[in-house]
Amino acid sequence: MTISQIYTTPPTDQRSPVEQATFQLLEQLHIPYERVEHEPADTMEDCREISEALCVRVCKNLFLTNRQQTQFYLLCMPASKAFKTKDLSAQIQSARLSFGSAEKMEELLGVTPGSASILALMNDHENKVQLLLDRDLYSKEHIGCHPCKNTGTLRLETSDVLNIFLPHVHHKVKVVDLPDNSAQATA
Repeated sequence: MTISQIYTTPPTDQRSPVEQATFQLLEQLHIPYERVEHEPADTMEDCREISEALCVRVCKNLFLTNRQQTQFYLLCMPASKAFKTKDLSAQIQSARLSFGSAEKMEELLGVTPGSASILALMNDHENKVQLLLDRDLYSKEHIGCHPCKNTGTLRLETSDVLNIFLPHVHHKVKVVDLPDNSAQATA
């Protein structure tokens, strides 16, 4: 994968409307970032090199819903953790979690699969999506995510996301504790 140099300013070329809006909001909120450009990063495997370039773990972002499709969640977790619904369901009192549809993701978050990130909450004006953040990411100094398009990745200070961005977009975070099964897999 080809990865650009690190930039600290927004792109100057033409971008998708959602990506332009992301950078405009970060500028408006005076949230600094480092960013790189790259080919589409559709998998967490693709994000490994990006994580190394930015010295940050890029989040795994899962768009989830309950069986009735009346509650929606954006789960941000480390790539090293495996997602198992039973590990999360009890913590959020929602049984039968499954992946939300691409159509519902686009409707609520304004992004397509592979481009979901915590920054997409800026498009959820009716607060229909609950943010779930794994404690391991919550406690890190920086968070890595796409600017609502998976051809770029940002390194943001977690405190800026929690204390500036989320209040601005009227979202609260629920911290969850997902088990790290990577040690079990190697044992």
